[in-house]
Amino acid sequence: MSRARVEADRWTAFRSHFEIETFYCRPGIDGAHEKGGVEGQIGYFRRNHFTPVPEVSSFTELNELVDRWDLLDDARRIGARPRTIAEYFTVERPYLLPLPDEPFETGRLFTPRVDRYSQITVRTNRYSVPVRLIGKKVRVKLHASHLVVYDQNVEVARHERLIAKCGTRLELDHYLEALVRKPGALPGATALEQARSAGRFTPVHDAWWAEARKVHGEREGTKALIEVLLLGRHLPHEHLVTGLAAALRAGALTADAVALEARKAAQSDSEPVADQHSHDQLTVCRTPNTVTFLHEWRLAHLPPDTRPLPSVTPYDQLLRRRRDSGGGTAPPWGRSPCPCPASEA
Repeated sequence: MSRARVEADRWTAFRSHFEIETFYCRPGIDGAHEKGGVEGQIGYFRRNHFTPVPEVSSFTELNELVDRWDLLDDARRIGARPRTIAEYFTVERPYLLPLPDEPFETGRLFTPRVDRYSQITVRTNRYSVPVRLIGKKVRVKLHASHLVVYDQNVEVARHERLIAKCGTRLELDHYLEALVRKPGALPGATALEQARSAGRFTPVHDAWWAEARKVHGEREGTKALIEVLLLGRHLPHEHLVTGLAAALRAGALTADAVALEARKAAQSDSEPVADQHSHDQLTVCRTPNTVTFLHEWRLAHLPPDTRPLPSVTPYDQLLRRRRDSGGGTAPPWGRSPCPCPASEA
C-alpha cells in the first residue's frame, strides 16, 4: 500500500504554518501496527474520562474538563515505565520546534448576504445580525464551536455554532432599532423567546414591562422596555437587572430611571469601602431601593443649631406708637393712606 495522500488545502496550510513534516501510515491492516501506541492512549482516555459520557452545557465547559484531565495525566505512568508522562515530556521538549509568533486562523471563511429578516445562512443554519446590515455582504469566520460576523474589519455579531441542520439563532439586541418603530412585534418575536431561554430576558424584565404597559399603555410601555434594552449596549447585564428591580419597587417606569439605578449599582460595585466610617456615610447616601434627595442629605449632616428662637417683641413698640397717635389711621411717618386728593373725597 502507498503512503501517498491527497492533502486538503486547509491541512496543507496548517502544517506549513507549524512546519510539520508529514509521514503517513499505510492504510488498513498493513499499517495497523504503525500507530498502536497512539490508538491505545486514545482508548485509555476515552474509557477513563468519557465513559459514561460527561454532561456539560457547552463546548467551552467540555474543553475545560479535557484540559483538567490532561493535566492530571501528567502524573501517570504508562505500564511499568520508570518515569511519568510529564517527566518524559521534559526530556523531549528541547527537541521540539518553537511555536510561530502569529496564531493560525482555523476558522473557515464565508461571505453571505444579509436577507430582509436581518439573518445570514451559514452551513444550512441561520444567524441574526444587526438590522442596519440588511442587503449587505458580511464576512463570517466559522469555528468549531462559534462563529464571528464582520462588517469589513469590525466585529458585529458572535454566535454559538448550531450543530443540527436548519436551526436558527437570533439575538434580540440585533432587532431593537426595528422594534422601536414597530413595538407591537415584540411580544411574539422569536428573538424574545430565545432571549428568555438563554436567561438574558429575565422575570424582572417581564414584571417591569407589565407594569409599564399598565401605566403607559401597550405601545408606549413596550417602547419604554425597548429603550431599557438599548441601555444594555452600554451597561453590564447584571447592573441593568438591578436597576430594573430598583425602579420597579420605586414605581419608576421610565428608561431614565432604570439607567440612573443601574449606574448607581455600577458605582457601588466599583467603589470599595475603605473603613467603617466611609461605610456609614455610603449607607446614609445610598440607602438600597430608596431615593435620597441632596438637600435632605445636607440637612441631616448640618451641625446642631444652638441659637435662640427668633422673637417679635422689639416690633411691639410700633404698635404702641400707633395707639399713642389718637387712634387715627395715619401711619407714624405722616403720609395719608388714601392715594386720592382730599378735594375728590
